[in-house]
Amino acid sequence: MDTIIYYSAAITTGLSIGLFALLVNFFNASVPEDDRTYMDPLSFKLKLVWPFIRIVAYYLCTNFSSDYLDKVEKQLQRTGVSYVLSAEQFVAFRIIMAVLITVFTTVMVLGLGIEDYIFILFAPLIGFMLPLIWLSDMRKRRDSAVIRQMPVYLDFITMAVEAGLNLSGALAQARDKGPLGPLRNEIGIVIRDIRSGTTRADALRRMADRLDIPEVSSFVGTIVQAEKMGASMGAVLRTQAEQRRTERFQRAEKTAMEAPVKLVGPLVMFIFPVTFIVIGFPIAMKFMAEGLF
Repeated sequence: MDTIIYYSAAITTGLSIGLFALLVNFFNASVPEDDRTYMDPLSFKLKLVWPFIRIVAYYLCTNFSSDYLDKVEKQLQRTGVSYVLSAEQFVAFRIIMAVLITVFTTVMVLGLGIEDYIFILFAPLIGFMLPLIWLSDMRKRRDSAVIRQMPVYLDFITMAVEAGLNLSGALAQARDKGPLGPLRNEIGIVIRDIRSGTTRADALRRMADRLDIPEVSSFVGTIVQAEKMGASMGAVLRTQAEQRRTERFQRAEKTAMEAPVKLVGPLVMFIFPVTFIVIGFPIAMKFMAEGLF
């Protein structure tokens, strides 16, 4: 009897999984193909859930308000994720993560025999918020990379301008010779906007809006103002490069000065107790041997 129940459960589970796969394939085939010509390739983790993202984005997330999707799109642009996911796809990714975390938590709670189901209640919220935490981390990494690479690109642009190129040509040279990173991608977008007919000032302002970093906004504002006033572009760029380089050294000094303060917590919680145990154990054992304890 147990064997019949076991095989019946296995067959039912297999049929359910097969039917679910067929439904996913059917709905995924009905979704129009995305034009990812100018998009970044998907990571391995995203490829695993990509059919579900396309289905949820097409059938559900396209019905969300345009104001909410525009807000999400701006968040994606500031982190560079807009080259991977659209606003609808990111919202779909959040919904799928909420479902996956809920299913995983339910299986773990039932499998471990935990009677407190509060974990299952909070699982959807945690899954829905995890992509936002990932997005915030991506934003911090992107800002840090842009600020770190900015003096290098400013030096390339300054040398190109002083060698006789205009600003557009200098930007192209900096993009070709500069290190890989988000700033190089943004300069490439600026060059593409200029070639498509956008004025250089507007293309630079768009870059400043996308990055939303004070250093980049200051650089763009100075360049646009220098073009309007007819100032020497080489001198302005060299001043900007020196200023950004000075700020980088100041940030390094600030980080070095913060290191001892940040080490106090680990020292008090981990290093000092172990040290006291190592020093105090022989003394305690000696006292115990002499009968003092």
